[in-house]
Amino acid sequence: MAMSPRTGAAVVQESTWTFLTNHAHVLLCLAMDPEVRMREVADKVGITERAVQKIVADLEESGYLTRVRAGRRNRYQVHPHLPLRHPIESHQCVDALLALVLEPDELDAVFSASGARSAPAQATRPRTRAPPRR
Repeated sequence: MAMSPRTGAAVVQESTWTFLTNHAHVLLCLAMDPEVRMREVADKVGITERAVQKIVADLEESGYLTRVRAGRRNRYQVHPHLPLRHPIESHQCVDALLALVLEPDELDAVFSASGARSAPAQATRPRTRAPPRR
């Protein structure tokens, strides 16, 4: 527990950790909006634009993402059929991560952009929502 420098009172700090990495957050942002600007991704994820550029380069180098130049803009294509990288989750593909977070219409757009006819059954299973925080 930290102390407020102004009042000296105890301040409860909320933890800032999340279950997904910045790489996952960037990939999800690009899946939701393939024409999004890096500055907007940085704002949504809470990291610098330079960090987003590095993550995009990592994702491209590993084959999870393709960048297509469209005039002065970039359009990103996510490749949902690749496996997740860590040994604990490598039995799942990116499509499972996308299905966890994206809305059904966003998920369909990712699959049609990747050349797939539709999302696999495991990626379209019914979604459950977490109960509201109190």
